[in-house]
Amino acid sequence: MPSTSQLAAFAVASFLFIQVPGPSLLFTIGRALTVGRRDALLSVVGNALGLVAQVVLVAVGLGAVVAASATAFTVLKLAGAAYVAYLGIQAIRHRGDARAALAAADEGADVSRPSSSLASVRTGFLVGATNPKTIVFFVAFLPQFIDDGAPAAPQLLLLGVLFGTMAVCSDACWALVAGRARDWFARKPQRLDGLGAAGGVMMVGLGAALVTTNNH
Repeated sequence: MPSTSQLAAFAVASFLFIQVPGPSLLFTIGRALTVGRRDALLSVVGNALGLVAQVVLVAVGLGAVVAASATAFTVLKLAGAAYVAYLGIQAIRHRGDARAALAAADEGADVSRPSSSLASVRTGFLVGATNPKTIVFFVAFLPQFIDDGAPAAPQLLLLGVLFGTMAVCSDACWALVAGRARDWFARKPQRLDGLGAAGGVMMVGLGAALVTTNNH
């Protein structure tokens, strides 16, 4: 198993990596702005599960194959980019839904439809599992924090779970901050249209950023 000093060094490197704006962080903020804190937090959990799934792939060698293959990496990158962009377009198209729900609530009618918890987790999982930034990070950095004298796979899984836990805590904080901003704007319902559109544009921009991400 990794030593205490190796775990500490990995935790520091992971914290710095998680705080750098990237697909997961921008996705979390975009979700909080467009669908609210609850679904954003559920998406955060799903995102972390997607990251752990990447670690499992790395542990069995698939991560190295993807990182070494330009074609495989491009397919992964385009799939993630297309899905995130789709979510952004949907947010823009339905930017008036939140305002309509608030207006209906003011009139005593409840037309809001609660989102499926599983759907929110699944959304986050797909984004996390197709995030090329993290798979390259795992392939490049995880081997540096393991004990060469012990089996690699269990150590990689341990580090991946640690990374996923840290990502949940960090992204949840960002989701709560963004959610508070959403509530503040929602005091005037007409602001929600622009807010939903802004979150959608953020996610579309994120999809475009994924397409232009360098392979290494």
